[in-house]
This record gives sequence, structure tokens and C-alpha cells, in this order.
Amino acid sequence: MMIDELPVAWRLSPEDVQAGWRALWWTVGPDGELAVMLVQRRYLSRDKYPLGWIGWRPETPFDGELVITSGQEQRRIPVEGIDMWPSHLALLPGSRFLLASGRTCRDAEGVWRENAVVYSPEGRPEGAFCLGDDIPALVTDRSGGIWTAYGDEGIYGDHPESAAGLAGWNTQGVATWAPKGRLPVWPLQGCTAATDGESVWLVWYSTKDTFLTRITPSTGEVASYRSPVKAPDGFAVRGTRVVLSSRDHYKRRTTLTRAELVGDVCVVIGQERVRVPGRVVAKCGQGRDGTLWLRAGRTWVRIDA
Repeated sequence: MMIDELPVAWRLSPEDVQAGWRALWWTVGPDGELAVMLVQRRYLSRDKYPLGWIGWRPETPFDGELVITSGQEQRRIPVEGIDMWPSHLALLPGSRFLLASGRTCRDAEGVWRENAVVYSPEGRPEGAFCLGDDIPALVTDRSGGIWTAYGDEGIYGDHPESAAGLAGWNTQGVATWAPKGRLPVWPLQGCTAATDGESVWLVWYSTKDTFLTRITPSTGEVASYRSPVKAPDGFAVRGTRVVLSSRDHYKRRTTLTRAELVGDVCVVIGQERVRVPGRVVAKCGQGRDGTLWLRAGRTWVRIDA
């Protein structure tokens, strides 16, 4: 069934577009605040592929502007001299934020290069460290923990935390959690991430199945469920209720699958196709406390689990 377009949560304004701003990396914070990093078009170039906003490439160093919206309130924070190609933006306690690149490598001395920077509330760098290599999914929890799921080049590389498939970090760049054999199979690729209260969920797939893994940061406890959707773009959970999204790449529609966690099984209870206000590409979904945020072009919509 195809249903009407979803309600719009936020949209980059025509005035910002006319002024040369492009919306690149984005995230949702623990209190439901949407954060989007804007960069001026003059800093950007793009190849034919990949399509959509993820195809923009900044020329470093470049300046940006972080827009944080919560309800009717909006803050804009200038960020100057960004000297990396970010893949992820994440919010941290105390109004700080994180920019991280998905890739890293060793320097001439064999030390892993820094690929994550913590910024102050005023947009100034406070610290930098390495979060491992090949990071397709990243999310922060309420206490400021950073959670990462890795891709195949990181998992089969030689960075120790990347090789584990999933990892937890603090804001000093120290690894605080690893799966240590508690996953059903060895991961191959991260898909997306979400939080539900104090729990963190990382979604990933192996050579056979896709899994939804819940981590309790305070105890390190792990529980994994087979996903009813192969490699979903977005995922949100509230208690036992689950919603997953699977895009029609570069189309204005997506498929939502609703499910229930029953015992150790994730059981599908419904599926629907929805129209969205813009074209959907990779990295279009993120879940926070039972709400799935979907990016469709320059527009964000919300879906409740």
C-alpha cells in the first residue's frame, strides 16, 4: 500500500539554498534535536556518483555552519577551518558535538591517523582521536558514549577495534566496549544505528543475515535479533515496537516495515510504502527513542515506531 507523504519535521529553507548553503552531514540528539551541518557551495565539488547529498566533497580546509533545531527554536553555530572529509556528525553532552571521517590509515610511523574531532559549544576543536577505519554507522548515547559499526574494509583490516565489527568509545578516543564473541556471527558491514532510552542499537549484516544488536552501555549486556529486513537504511525502536526503512534508491519513496520483539524473535506485523518529499539515498535514516528520522533530499520527516 502506498500512503501519502509524511509530515515534514524540518526543511532547508529556499533562502539558505539561494545563499549558497548545502546541507551535508546530520544527526539527531538524545533530546530529539535535529543537527545539520551546512557548507557553502564554493567549497564543494562532486563526481557523477554517488547520487544525492552524499556525493558532495569539500575542499579542505573549509568553514561550515551547524544548525540545531528543537521544536520552534533554532541555533546556528559557525565552525571554521574543518580539515577533514567528515562522514558523521553526532551531538554530545554539554552542547558539544563530534565530526568524524569514515576512513583512516596509518602514518609513516605506523600510528593510526586521527579521524574524529570533538568541538566545543562555540564550534572550536577540543580534542581529536581515531575511531577506527571504515565506519558506515555511528551514534552517541545520552552519557556521551560513541558507538560505531564497521564496514568490510575495516573488519578485515588490522585496526583492532574495527576488526571486531562493533565498538564503543568515550570522548577521549578510548575504546570502552567490544562484542567479545557475544554476536551470533562475525559482522561484515554496518547499516544504521539507533537509541532507545539508555540502550544503543547497532544494525549490521553478515554473509547470511542482517541483525539488530542491542547494547546496554552500563553493563555491556548484548542481545541480537535477526532483522526482518535485509540491510535497512533506518531503524527505530520503542520498547518492543520496531520500524525499519528500506529505500528505493534516489526515488521519492521508501518501504516501512513494522515489527514486534517477541522473546528472541523480531516478528513483522505490517508493511507500507510511503512517499517522501525528496529523493532518498544512503545514510537517510536514524532512530532516537522510538522515532525514525528520514532525510529525503533537503527535507526531514519523522515516523513513530
